[in-house]
Amino acid sequence: MNEQKTKLTRQFMEALPHGKALDMQVAGVGDGWAELTMDYDERFIGDPETGVIHGGAISALMDTCCGAAVMSHPQLATITATIDLRIDYMRSATPHQRILCRAECYHVTRSVAFVRATAYDEDMENPVATATAAFTASANDPRDPERLKNVGDTVKGTVL
Repeated sequence: MNEQKTKLTRQFMEALPHGKALDMQVAGVGDGWAELTMDYDERFIGDPETGVIHGGAISALMDTCCGAAVMSHPQLATITATIDLRIDYMRSATPHQRILCRAECYHVTRSVAFVRATAYDEDMENPVATATAAFTASANDPRDPERLKNVGDTVKGTVL
């Protein structure tokens, strides 16, 4: 992966106000994928009786991780926004455990990037939540004629 793009993605993720507030950390970034973590924090408890993290904190982590995956895609610009995000919660996160989210940008068209993600606590065999998302997408440099190579379908050089 382009080191400059990795650096920009990391800087952006670390500068997000909600990322800072939730103490999200970049665990890894590669071509079209990202991993972010969030440590357990009593400020994020949604159920005081059980100590379970609020689903909103996990949603924010997953949305941010999906955006980082899009930003790290080699064919896309380093700016994106969430169009649609669906999260399925499989179970409550175990109290006092770090949450890890891994997202992969698996398909790109001319204007939309499709992402899937999974969030785990220490039990990597039993996900906390899964997500599918769509994000805005644009090519790296609109002046570069090769920018859309392998992005979406083309017919005689025209992007559909």
